[in-house]
Amino acid sequence: MKKERKLLGEERRTLILQWLKETKRPMTGTELANKTNVSRQVIVQDISLLKAKNEPIIATSQGYLYLSPSSAHTYTRIIACCHTPEQTKDELYTIVDHGVTVKDVKIEHPVYGDLTASIMVSNRLEVDEFIQKINETKSAYLSQLTGGVHLHTLEADRVEKLDEACTALKQAGFLIE
Repeated sequence: MKKERKLLGEERRTLILQWLKETKRPMTGTELANKTNVSRQVIVQDISLLKAKNEPIIATSQGYLYLSPSSAHTYTRIIACCHTPEQTKDELYTIVDHGVTVKDVKIEHPVYGDLTASIMVSNRLEVDEFIQKINETKSAYLSQLTGGVHLHTLEADRVEKLDEACTALKQAGFLIE
């Protein structure tokens, strides 16, 4: 049986960048490691090197994503919310059900300052996967460090979707105004 060739350094990073640019879905470190015949840790280092070269790659709970400029105009809004960890799924469902993407969560930590984590969820399946990963890893939500207070960057193709999502969040008692 012929052993697959391990891809080396710059050639591997060029392919990783190409694959990330060509797909709209996140690619996991394990998936990239299998395609290049290296360890997942090597992929983590490669992604760090690509980011150091200002490649717009983000790590989401679903994998790595290349942030290519969108051809369609999008609208963003930063909102402040407060809720318990148990209400996270309801909050995220409320947002994505209005056709809005939750790009990130941000808190103001008393020692570290602003802490931001990418979420990148646009539908209920992605929300469920995000919540499942939090539960499986027994991780805490960032908002638990600030008594439930946090910010989200929202994105949609129409400002009306952002307005509708914010109205629904207000009605649910999640939005801080």
